Amino acid sequence: MKHLYKSTAVLLLLLPISMISSAAEPQKADEPMKEMGAHQGMGGMDMKCCQSEEQKNEHMRSMQEHMLQMHDLSNQILSEKDAAKKEALKKQQLELMKAHHAQMMEHRQQKMQEHKK
Repeated sequence: MKHLYKSTAVLLLLLPISMISSAAEPQKADEPMKEMGAHQGMGGMDMKCCQSEEQKNEHMRSMQEHMLQMHDLSNQILSEKDAAKKEALKKQQLELMKAHHAQMMEHRQQKMQEHKK
């Protein structure tokens, strides 16, 4: 039992010393924007250079509409008491998610084809 107390005391004394020594050595933080171009951050697509302001706004409104539909369905699901109706709402939300995913994948494929040309 004596050895356990001594070992614990030694560890408790060494722990703050090791913490101080590691805190004294500042680690160099990489600047991600310098290493990775701004166009690489969002899946490698730089939308700023390719779209007009109107196109950007249209895209943002489309995203907003999708988000509002998803949130509306989520709220309906959470407030629904009937299990069958709740399940139907979940299916509806899942179909909306699948349609959105398919649309995104199609858009990515188009961008990849444009990039290869």
